[in-house]
Amino acid sequence: GRAAPRACGVPNVCRLLTRRAHGFYARDAGVAHRKNLGLLRKIMCQESTKFKNVWTTHSASPIAYERGRIYMDNYQCCISSIAQEPRILYQKSKCAKSEKIEDALLLECPLGEMLPSPSDYKASLIVLTVQNWLLRLSADSGEVLEKVYLAGSCCKFFRYLSWDTPQEVMIVKSAQNKLPAAARQAGIRQNVLFYLAVFQVLPLSFIGMLEINKKIFGNSVTDVAVSNGILIVMHSMGLVRLYNFKAILEQFMEQPFDLGQEFNWNGQVGVVGKYPFGLPCNIKITDTPPLLFEASSLENAFQIGGYPWHYIITPNKKKHKGVFHICSLKDNALAKNGVQDMKCCSLEPDCIYFHPDMSGRIIHVGPNLIKVLKLKEVKNRADQTEIAEDFTIVANRENCVNNSVTVTASGRVVKKRFTSLDDDPEQETFKIVDYEDELDLLSTVAVTQIGADGRAHLDFHCNEHGILLKSIPLKESWDVTYSHEVYFDKDLVLHIEQKPNRRFSCYVYQMVCDTARDDD
Repeated sequence: GRAAPRACGVPNVCRLLTRRAHGFYARDAGVAHRKNLGLLRKIMCQESTKFKNVWTTHSASPIAYERGRIYMDNYQCCISSIAQEPRILYQKSKCAKSEKIEDALLLECPLGEMLPSPSDYKASLIVLTVQNWLLRLSADSGEVLEKVYLAGSCCKFFRYLSWDTPQEVMIVKSAQNKLPAAARQAGIRQNVLFYLAVFQVLPLSFIGMLEINKKIFGNSVTDVAVSNGILIVMHSMGLVRLYNFKAILEQFMEQPFDLGQEFNWNGQVGVVGKYPFGLPCNIKITDTPPLLFEASSLENAFQIGGYPWHYIITPNKKKHKGVFHICSLKDNALAKNGVQDMKCCSLEPDCIYFHPDMSGRIIHVGPNLIKVLKLKEVKNRADQTEIAEDFTIVANRENCVNNSVTVTASGRVVKKRFTSLDDDPEQETFKIVDYEDELDLLSTVAVTQIGADGRAHLDFHCNEHGILLKSIPLKESWDVTYSHEVYFDKDLVLHIEQKPNRRFSCYVYQMVCDTARDDD
């Protein structure tokens, strides 16, 4: 029978979402933002639009970039790259070695939430110092907004910051505990390898601290990470094991603590997060948690993504380096066409990862070829998935075969044919692939080096179909033996180069309208 008509005044959700995407609701702030980004993408990809090198600097210390801010001198100097020409936001005096910053994360205000302090609504920088202080700094002035002392009697060396849930839950990880050589020779064993401190951010609050112990997770543990609510434990033989991190926190929490709270813990009296007591280790894992999943992969390389859920590994033998298996997380079944092998003959191996645009696609990057792959159902087999090619991006090079000519003592000419490496610097080679989420563009950096002079160009491709939309030549020479980072952030391109002997350079390009009077 015919469906009953929709009650008057009751909206159709799908229709509302479609109309919203098309911009029918002018008072929706998201509509104006999406429209502006669409205009920016069109302007940027016009042939007449150029990117001009507006600023260059050099430094003896590492240079970092975060959301329109360039950090130098171990985060003591912050430069805004948004202005027409980069300008200093703040410059602090040189810090002592004891105040050196080990790691940093940019913290941005969540939308639609009430926060306790006005400063919480502005971007801030979470930094970890060599003396185990966790500081929250204003991103615009460098002012210290909050400070937490981490290390009590349990741990002396916190070194790494990472996100469990981006902009929500943060992990502070210690360096690996190692006994002195004399203690090892005496037969003393070190069972605790790492400490993890867990924080909720904005407002900054302490969730708990736990130790990664060999007695619980095994003697072969080499490293540990936390991501999206999963505790990832890596072992020396290539084994990767996954555990439910949230369940671990709930099951083994002995007592919750708040920052600034006075406590009496295991005979210690102090204040949580204050010197000299730091944070209590209040999560004690007494038994091996339930295992969610395990896989064996060369060099512990393991990734999860796609829809339905799949994972990518390399079979755990050196001869399989560069071969990737894409398998179903549900039953470990290898997907149809799930073995991806570019058969590269190159110094740098190819790499593969799930597309950061959350489309479930996979990006496979080789020296002269980029494949964007997609998961789809096998025809007439709803329970099986197939890896299909969505599009490819090919380097602009010729498949030339070099001839080496030699002449023997008798005068006979001998021609020896050989094929150059796939990442031969004299042929255009892909070095960097990235995704600009706000403009929905896939960016690639391709380099050609002839002699000591290397030339690079940054290309923008349509993320949906791979079509080349824009190519930007980088003015500076590119040496393939140096370390490089390239950031593409809306109308800004930033290139950071590390040369030998800790020499760093930063090149900033901004979008400009081309005119007859401006050759740049």
